This record gives sequence, structure tokens and C-alpha cells, in this order.
Amino acid sequence: MTDPALRIVVLGSGRMGRSIAALAPSQGFDVLAQFGRQDVESRRAAVRDRIAEADVALEFTTPAAAASNIRMCVEAECPVVSGTTGWADRLPAVAAWVKERGGALMWAPNYSVGAVALQLLAHKAGQLFAGAAEFDTHVVETHHAGKLDAPSGTAIALEASLGAALGRNSCTTSIRTGHVAGIHKVLIDGPHERLVLRHEARSRGVFAEGALKAAVWLCGRKGVYTMQDLFAEESG
Repeated sequence: MTDPALRIVVLGSGRMGRSIAALAPSQGFDVLAQFGRQDVESRRAAVRDRIAEADVALEFTTPAAAASNIRMCVEAECPVVSGTTGWADRLPAVAAWVKERGGALMWAPNYSVGAVALQLLAHKAGQLFAGAAEFDTHVVETHHAGKLDAPSGTAIALEASLGAALGRNSCTTSIRTGHVAGIHKVLIDGPHERLVLRHEARSRGVFAEGALKAAVWLCGRKGVYTMQDLFAEESG
């Protein structure tokens, strides 16, 4: 619960945007507004004015819109939590701009605590197996059939964390099927044994909970952060 209630604006009317807007009131948040793509495109100035009234904005839209939406939030002097994936090539430039403007941004491909832990474990596994060339490594991710980007942002982050410590790249396989909220696995396979690190989200609610937790954490801060920063602070 937040006390007093944080005022939030949700950008995005897809699965995640709807999940956040639905969960927020029960967690003590005041949802000022939720805007879809057409809202932002057709009345951008009015949307920016509404964002300026909020304590935090949560941006879960599309790769094509994420960068401009984040800039709009920072221009409105509103911290922004973003979980939009599929635009990693533009993220460094946007992050640098946010820092120059003295804004606040948290971006993460996955807002569940378990997924953050998996990324840290993947890095540690990479360190442990860095000298073991006989072991192959593979990242496998499974999502619902409607997810557009592949590999997922979480899978890209896992492969990067693993590879940075391992000293070599790993293969990544993406599966799109049914209604799966998200399954990520790191496989380390040797001639006689296999290590499997796995995280499974059983509902989209875990991502909404994490995003709202990130919103509380980001208030009052300046700079660019990830969920690993929140995780590190809370775990000591």
C-alpha cells in the first residue's frame, strides 16, 4: 500500500496497461488516467498536461512509441516506469537524454522479482562455467501467441548477463504459443550433466505488482535505473 496514495497515469491499453490499471486501486494508488495509442497521438498536449499532475507514469506501449512517450513524461517532470520491449537499440540514447534533463526513468524488460533474480543467477552461472568450454549454453523463452517481439526483452537481458560473465554468446530460442504469461530458462549442458535455471510467471499480475512497486521506489529519485537497482537496495 502507498500512503499517501500516489497519483499515477498509465500509458498503454494492452494486456499490461490494463493489468496495472486494474490492480493499482487495490494497492492504494490513485489512477488519474489511462491513455491508449490513439489518445496520445490525437491529443498529445492534453495527455502531457495530465501526466504533469501525476507522481509517476507507467509506460507499457509499443516499441515505436516508447521513446517519445518517455520523453513526454520527462518533459512533464514526471518520473516514468517503462516496461516496453523491442526498442533496445534506442534505449541508450533515450537514457542519456533523461539524465541530461534531470529526469527519472526505470526501464526493465520484466518487473517480476523472480525474473530479476534469474538474471543475477545467470550472471553467476556464467562466472562459474567461464572456463568450461565443454558446456553449451542456451536461453529458451516461451510467451503467449500474441507477443510481437522475439526474442523477449527478458531473454535478451538473460543472454547478455550470461554472456558477459561467460565470455561468449549463447543461443536463444523463442516460442510463441497459447496464453503463456512467460517462461524463461537458462540451460547449461555438458557431456554428462545439465544445469537448468528456470522462471515461470503464472499470471500477468506479477508484472503489474512489480511495476507498481517500481513506481513507489522511483518517486523522489533522479537518473536511470533498472529493477536490479531496486533489488540490490532491498536485498542489502
